[in-house]
Amino acid sequence: MITIALSKGRIFEETAPLLAAAGIHADEEPGSSRKLILETNRDDVRLIIVRASDVPTYVQYGAADIGIAGKDVLDEHGGTGLYQPLDLQIAKCKMMVAVREGFDYQACISQGARLKVVTKYVKTAREHFAQKGMHVDLIKLYGSMELGPLVGLADAIVDLVSTGGTLRANKLEAVEHIGDISSRLIINQASMKLNREKLQPILGAFSDAVAGAK
Repeated sequence: MITIALSKGRIFEETAPLLAAAGIHADEEPGSSRKLILETNRDDVRLIIVRASDVPTYVQYGAADIGIAGKDVLDEHGGTGLYQPLDLQIAKCKMMVAVREGFDYQACISQGARLKVVTKYVKTAREHFAQKGMHVDLIKLYGSMELGPLVGLADAIVDLVSTGGTLRANKLEAVEHIGDISSRLIINQASMKLNREKLQPILGAFSDAVAGAK
């Protein structure tokens, strides 16, 4: 049995065509089903629905053979024990630093000011500011990053930005690009060795679908 770990929402929606290209169709729609394990049209493949940030952990420890995870999640996880053969070019967005409109971020950098930054991407933020030689106090939040600068909790945020609509609605602006984010196919290293014959056709179908979409 091949187990594929996915998260609900945008990643699942954009992964569905890739699964279809591999001949895999879920028996139920995860958005409307309460089940955490979904059977498919193939007896040898099942899907498990987990929190996006947990996908690498399920794959790392062998509870899933394959997973789809964003580069943001993988960067925070560290990628230990994972084979990452393919950038799927889906769920694209950018990791950005953002501040209140009118906040002079560049002046703070040049003056060596110590900034307070809210983010759930603590590892990514720490590495980014360390490379710039900036001193920051990182405050971990799990949601509504935009609120931090508005209520005085922080000077800046590090978060994913897609269209920028949420930033504009809350009078924030992106001031620094940290990196481009997309979702990657990840495979348990032991599974790749033991189940190569079953996994290779899936990997090949995904690869062909991505190449065809370019």
